Amino acid sequence: MNSPSQTAPAVSRYRWIICGLLFFATTFNYLDRQVISYLKEFFCTPADQGGFGWTNTDFANLTSAFTAFYAGMTIIAGWVIDKIGTKLGLALSLIIWSIFGIANAFVGRLVLMHIAVRSAFGVGEAGNFPASIKTVAEWFPKRERALATGIFNSGSNFGAMIAALFVPWCMIYFGDQKGWKMAFIITGAVGFIWLFFWFWLYDTPTKQKRLSKAEYDYIHIDEETRTDQPADDKARKVSWGKLFGYRQTWAFFFGKFLTDGIWWFYLFWLPDYLKKQFGMTKHDVMLPTFIVYGVAIIGSVYGGSIPMTLIKKGMPVYKARMTAMLLIAIFPLTVLTTQYFGNVAEFGKLAAVFAVAAICVGAAAHQAWSANLFTTVSDMFPKKAVGSVTGIGAMAGGLGGVIVQKIAGALTDHFKATPQTAYLFMFIICALSYLIAWTVMKALVPRHKPITDL
Repeated sequence: MNSPSQTAPAVSRYRWIICGLLFFATTFNYLDRQVISYLKEFFCTPADQGGFGWTNTDFANLTSAFTAFYAGMTIIAGWVIDKIGTKLGLALSLIIWSIFGIANAFVGRLVLMHIAVRSAFGVGEAGNFPASIKTVAEWFPKRERALATGIFNSGSNFGAMIAALFVPWCMIYFGDQKGWKMAFIITGAVGFIWLFFWFWLYDTPTKQKRLSKAEYDYIHIDEETRTDQPADDKARKVSWGKLFGYRQTWAFFFGKFLTDGIWWFYLFWLPDYLKKQFGMTKHDVMLPTFIVYGVAIIGSVYGGSIPMTLIKKGMPVYKARMTAMLLIAIFPLTVLTTQYFGNVAEFGKLAAVFAVAAICVGAAAHQAWSANLFTTVSDMFPKKAVGSVTGIGAMAGGLGGVIVQKIAGALTDHFKATPQTAYLFMFIICALSYLIAWTVMKALVPRHKPITDL
C-alpha cells in the first residue's frame, strides 16, 4: 500500500478538478465568515460617533454564538451528509449560509438580532468541512488526501485574504453606514455562482463519466477503500454512540478541540490586535492581514505534502501523518515572541513587521496541522463514517473556538487600558496548544488501527 512504485495515472486527473471545486466552496465559506472581523471597529464605535456602541464582550458574544451554533450543527451536518451524499449536502449548506449571510445586512444595530442571524448562518456553514473531507475520501487515495485537504483548506486563507481587501474597501467606498450592509450582501451573493459549477462538474467516482478507468483504479488503490463504500454516495446509518466508543474518534475530537479555536482567534481578532497594538486604521490593516492569510496558504499546501513525501519513502501512513504533525506543532512556538517583537518602543516601525511575521508562522503552521488532522479521519475510518466523524471533530473544534472567543473578549475588556497584556496571554495559548493536542492524540492512538467493524 505504501510502495513508492505506485504512481498517479498520466491520462486523467479529474480528481483535482473536484479538489478545485472544494477550494472555491471553502473560499466563499471563509469570505462570508470573515466579514464581521473587519466590521468590529464600526460595531464597537460609540453610538454618538455613528457606530453601534458595542463592547468587546458584545462582539465576543456574537462570534461565540456563531461558533457555538456552527459547532452544534457540524455533528448533525456530518450525519446528514453521510445520509444524503456530498453533492446535495454541500450545495444545501452553501445555500443556507449565503442566504443568512445576506440577511445580516438587514438586522440593524441590536446585538441580539445579529446573534440570531449569525447563528443561523453558522448552521449553514457547518456542512462545508464534513462534506469536503468526505469528498476527498471518495476521490483520493490515502497518500494524496492530506495534500488534497491542504489545497482545498487553503481556500479558507484565500477567502480571508479577499475579505481583508474587500471589506475595508467596502467601508471606505460606500461609507460606514452603507458599507457594512453592502459587505454582507455582496459576499453572500457571490457564492451562488459556485452552485452552477458544482452541479455541472461534480458526481461520485462511480457515477462520473468524465473519469478515466486508470484514474478510477488509482483512486481505489488502497485495498480497504474498494469494499467500504456503497455504489452511490449515500451510506448506511452509522451510530453516533458507537463512534464515540472508539479512541480514534476521541483523538480527532481533542485534536480539533485544542487547536481550532486558535484559527478562530486569528480570523476574528487579528484586525483588532493590529489596531490596538500599532494604532492601525481600517485601511492600514488590509495589507498585513492579507499577508498573514497568504502565507497560511503556503503552510496548508506544503504541510499537506509532507506525509506524502514520507509515505513515498516507505513510512506507514499513520506514522507519516503523526511525524508530520509533530514537526508542524513545534512552529507555533514562534508566536511566543509576538509581543516581544511587537514592542514599538523597542523596535519602532519594524515592530509591526516582526509581530506580523511571527503570526504568519503561527497561521501557516495551523493550516498545515489542520490539513493533516482532517486526514486522520479517512486514515482510520471507513468512508461511510467520514462525514459523521468529521462532524464530531468540527463540533469539538467549534466548542474550543467558543472558549477562545470568550477568553479573548474577557481579556480585552479586563485589560482595556493595556491591550498588549491581553494579547500576550492569547498568544501564549496560541503557541502551546498544538504540542498539547499532539500529545493527547498520540496517547489515545499510539499505533495505527483502522476501524473495520462499522
